[in-house]
Amino acid sequence: MEDKELNLVDHLEELRKRIIISALAFVAFFIVGFIYVDNIYRWFAGDTKLMVLGPSDIMWIYFMIATVIAVAGTIPVLALQIWLFVKPALRPKERKITLSYVPALFFLFLLGLSFGYFVIFPMVLKFLVNMGQDMFVTNFTAERYFSFIMNMTLPFGVLFELPVVVMFLTSLGIINPFVLGKVRKYAYFVLIIIAVVITPPDFMSDFVVTLPLLLLYEISINLSKFVYRKRMRNLQQEEEEIIEV
Repeated sequence: MEDKELNLVDHLEELRKRIIISALAFVAFFIVGFIYVDNIYRWFAGDTKLMVLGPSDIMWIYFMIATVIAVAGTIPVLALQIWLFVKPALRPKERKITLSYVPALFFLFLLGLSFGYFVIFPMVLKFLVNMGQDMFVTNFTAERYFSFIMNMTLPFGVLFELPVVVMFLTSLGIINPFVLGKVRKYAYFVLIIIAVVITPPDFMSDFVVTLPLLLLYEISINLSKFVYRKRMRNLQQEEEEIIEV
């Protein structure tokens, strides 16, 4: 009983350590983002002249941009800390495989942000501006403009990480491709709803966003099958080795 309690304390201490490291990484990247906010702002705003309605809006923009940079930079650090936390429970082969997921998470997050910014954002912005050009004078505040960009990009940054997350959870034996296949229709429904909500009300926009999301889910299922088969083979080999011994 005492051994179990000590083991639990060790796990909690290890978890605390990983959380602290991730938090420190977030703060560090936040500071870096805050320092380079001016350059980042000019890159996003381009030639668009944005307004602010008060001094507090300026500080809000600084914090929002710095927070996005901090989140993007912290993702690989957080993924590595999660891997280090579960590492003792993994077999040697599983450790090597799952470690490769860490950089993949970061690159897929950036890919999702790029898809949102270069595909979804201009499409939705153009639609909304054209819809009201004969009725309103279009002026953007910096706060609303950057909030709109975040809403159009961050969800895709998260969704594009789905394949790697599925592979990682399959490697741990938490999920398997059979479960993903069974809930496919519910997953499709949720992804379609997400696509319809965040895009203009026309079929082409819905299709452009829905197709990549459904494709991501199918890729996730196939990657899960690959990881699952490999995991089963490794388990079988280990059992045969134990029997031989």
